[in-house]
This record gives sequence, C-alpha cells and structure tokens, in this order.
Amino acid sequence: MTFDILSLPSHFDRPVHIAVIGGTGLSNLPGYHPVAALQPTTPWGAPSSPILILEHRGVAVAFLARHGLFHQHAPHEVPARANIAALRALGVRTVIAFSAVGSLQEEIKPMDFVVPDQVIDRTKGVRPFTFFEGGVVGHVGFADPFDAGLAAVVQRCAAAMKGDGVTLHAGGTVVCMEGPQFSTRAESNMYRAWGGSVINMSALPEAKLAREAELAYQMICMATDYDCWHSTEDVDVAMVLKYMAANSENAKHLVGAVLDELCKNENSELVQAKQWEGSAQGAVKFMTKPAGRDPEAMKRIEYLFPGFWNE
Repeated sequence: MTFDILSLPSHFDRPVHIAVIGGTGLSNLPGYHPVAALQPTTPWGAPSSPILILEHRGVAVAFLARHGLFHQHAPHEVPARANIAALRALGVRTVIAFSAVGSLQEEIKPMDFVVPDQVIDRTKGVRPFTFFEGGVVGHVGFADPFDAGLAAVVQRCAAAMKGDGVTLHAGGTVVCMEGPQFSTRAESNMYRAWGGSVINMSALPEAKLAREAELAYQMICMATDYDCWHSTEDVDVAMVLKYMAANSENAKHLVGAVLDELCKNENSELVQAKQWEGSAQGAVKFMTKPAGRDPEAMKRIEYLFPGFWNE
C-alpha cells in the first residue's frame, strides 16, 4: 500500500457488505480510496491483518490480507476463524477470495484464472476449521462449497483480464493441501487422477467457515505453475514468482470489474447472501439441547449472530 495504515481512522460507522480477501498475488486494490483501518478482536483472536475499508464510487469494501501485511502467516497459521468472524461482524455478507494455485490440468495454463465450484480437503486437521464446538454443535451443508451466483458474476467479468491467451475457466475442483511444502510428484499425479483442476493451500478452512457464518463466498484461483506432475521440473518459489506479476495485474482488473458489478442494485440480494440466511443458525439450534450448551460457546455464537439465543 502507498499510504500509512496507522494514519487512517480506526473506526467506521457504516455496514460493509462486500469483502475481498487477498492472497499471494493480490495485496491491494488500486483505485479504491482508503478511509479506515480496523483492528478488531474476535472470540477467536485477531485477524491476519488490519481490515482496510476502501471506498469506490460511494461503496465501501473491506480488504483483508490473508497472510498478513508482510506475508508472515504460513497457510496453516492463517487465523481463518478470526478473519471470517471479523468480516461478519462488520456486516460483510459477500466474500471474493483470491489465491495463487498450481495447475493440475494441461488446459489450465500459468496465468489462467479458475472460478472453482468444488474442493477436496487434504489438510490434516492442524487448522481450526469450525465455529461450532466446545459445547455448541452445528452441522452445515457443504455439498457445493462456493456460491454459484457470485461465480456467474465473476465469469461475466472475464473480459476485464488482459493478455494474449489468458483464460478464465468456469468451474473446477480445488485440491487444498496442508503445505507449506509443495506436493510430491506421486501426490500431484494422484490429485490429477481424482479430477483435481488446481491445487492450493488456502481454500480451507476459509470456505467452510464462510458457510458456517452464512456468507456468500467465491474463490478466484490464479495459476502460477503446472505443479510437479507436468515435467521433471520441480515447483519452487522462483517458478511461482515468474508469473505472479502478470497474475497480480489481471487480478486487479478482474476484481475491479467484479466489484463494480456487485454494487449494482440488481445484485443487492446476492450481496446480502439471502440464500444462506438461517442455514447455519438452524443447524445449531436443532443440535445441542439447552441443558448441554456451554455458556462460553454460546457467547462465541452470539458474536457471529447477535441476538441468536433470544430468538
């Protein structure tokens, strides 16, 4: 960022309905005017970075750096629960998340983008992955982990990307591995056999937590390499960084077009995530009976859904 975060106001008194989570390759949103830098504390701790409130054409958008302002959080260290809870508490109901990925299929070239519709979880349980535990149980549906309405908006904005042959692929399966090491060649070929399209270390538990928080969530994947299945050339940081600059510029073009589209009146219900309202809350209330509910766990749920236990 070209401004001093510490110089920005630490409060913002209007709801913010749209958030962008930036991963490797998207560290800022050019063209958006910074108006605040919030540093909330949630029952699950502090988010990865200050949440920047940016304005564009009169619309406020939250921006959160998944790995921290200086990329100091490894994938398994990202405080995903705090990130999602803090955004929810701000009023966010729609999240567009960016992630650098490796390609598992020949047709997905480095510099291409993918709007996935499925995910395979290969994390090891090291990462805290639910809000509903410790005395309050809830089971939410996760058959379709991303939001089809948001995916359609992103796909309509594909023309915003620049570069010969750069393609936005509609649909596909993200394999989310633990990391921080890259795959072995045997693993990479196994994921291809499973039907994986791309591989990253960031889709989960972020997407699961967004669903529990009743947020509309869509990841946009930016291919930086072919993973190690493609040849005998090992994937390393140098290979990833080779394509990062071009991906970063296209990410900025794409996210700008997507945000402009989401700010239109006809997309207001989509942005408010009306389709997910009540989905997680109902799951919680029907599971743990009042006598078994832990008071501290109840307070945590109240942070996500104010007035939840009074309904």
